[in-house]
Amino acid sequence: MKPYRSLPIDECGEPLVSLEGRGFFLTTPHPYQAFGAPYGSAQPWTARRSVAEALSNALLRLKAEHPDWTFRIFDAYRPNAIQAFMVIHEFMSLSGGRSPDAVPLDEAQILWERTYRIWAEPSDDPASPPPHSTGAAIDLTLCTRDGVDVPMGSPIDENSDRSLPDYFLQKDPALHSHRQILLKVLEAQGFERHLEEWWHFSLGDQMWAFTRQSKDAIPPIARYGRADLL
Repeated sequence: MKPYRSLPIDECGEPLVSLEGRGFFLTTPHPYQAFGAPYGSAQPWTARRSVAEALSNALLRLKAEHPDWTFRIFDAYRPNAIQAFMVIHEFMSLSGGRSPDAVPLDEAQILWERTYRIWAEPSDDPASPPPHSTGAAIDLTLCTRDGVDVPMGSPIDENSDRSLPDYFLQKDPALHSHRQILLKVLEAQGFERHLEEWWHFSLGDQMWAFTRQSKDAIPPIARYGRADLL
């Protein structure tokens, strides 16, 4: 488990609310539902109420600075069962379609390390939820109001060095600038960016609290645990 997963959570009980009708583009069909992820009655286009409101405020700031741009939401709430499904999906993508049981132990260890580079480990422990299962994490990018994605240098969920937020700092200033625009409008509303994923932002979960430890005089405590346990 990553170090942030051991931080305390003081669950506030805030409900999940819909992200529909807020001016965002939603990636359709939902990427993981298209893979067959078994959502059941769970709704991926939801987030904790304060997270959704902060995202809406970030969109207002984006439009004030770049009137022709908006957000494309790739993923939001992800139950722990979906996290587990997607971790296996990623492992099998990296292994050429082989399940973990069909891969030699040494090779499997390498593939698991690559998988967990961008995928949080699923957990049934309420004290250690994957970020998206809290309803406080959002995967998103920039797009035009016509739905054309702004170039960011790599697609969401790409498992490579290109996903690192500052990968294009010296390689392509325009691409780095686009990533920085996304960062700045979300940071202004209190979001924190994943250290290894340019597209992943959170507000109020353990990862957010861990990132803010070095920024706040009084380190905050995570206020969102697993949303399915409310």
